[in-house]
Amino acid sequence: MTAPLTPPPPPHEHSAQGSWQPPAAGPAAPGSQHAEYAEYAGHGWYGQDGPGMKTELREAAVITVAVALGGVLLGVLWWWLAPHVPLVGDVVEKNWVVYLKDTEGEQAIGVDGTFTLLGLGFGAVSALVVFLLRRRGGVPLVVGLALGGLLGSLLAWRVGVWLGPAEDVIAHAREVGRGVTFDAPLKLGAKGALLAWPLAALVLHLGLMALFGPRDPEPEFAAGPYPGSAAANGR
Repeated sequence: MTAPLTPPPPPHEHSAQGSWQPPAAGPAAPGSQHAEYAEYAGHGWYGQDGPGMKTELREAAVITVAVALGGVLLGVLWWWLAPHVPLVGDVVEKNWVVYLKDTEGEQAIGVDGTFTLLGLGFGAVSALVVFLLRRRGGVPLVVGLALGGLLGSLLAWRVGVWLGPAEDVIAHAREVGRGVTFDAPLKLGAKGALLAWPLAALVLHLGLMALFGPRDPEPEFAAGPYPGSAAANGR
């Protein structure tokens, strides 16, 4: 008398013992299969890297104020290095008028160019310093750096005008006398020069982050059969 044959299980059907279960809570033993996947999951796909948003906003505010205060030094350098525009006063029909002494001179263009070059230099230095102090980057930091550069340019402009010759050229001409040469007040003719600092800082900082900034770790797949496969279940 023969024993009844047990019908084979349907294809692609796994028993309860052969199904893959998530690793149990707690530390996994080194070298085990669960340890490999625990290491893979530990790279932080769902984690948060870096400081919180409040910390980034505080750092961005500090950077904005620090960079903007550098505008005082930029204004002093602009007043010191910018070329002088010579003026001369005269009396026409009992009224004082002021003329450019050198009508073909390019001193006025040199004043704008000096401010632009100084702004580019200050932008490069501020971007490099911020990158060295805070290598992680972040949107608040970049916005703070650009905003600080713009405020620094505005402050430098006003400081240079304040340190320069008097803005009332008629009163100045009367003071020095008729036909005497005197310097024109500092004037920024091309207001686009105010953007040299923030644009240079923004471009250089983004370039440094792209070249030398931290990289996100790539996921490491452990060698071996995937859990739940036929090889992992000993089939």
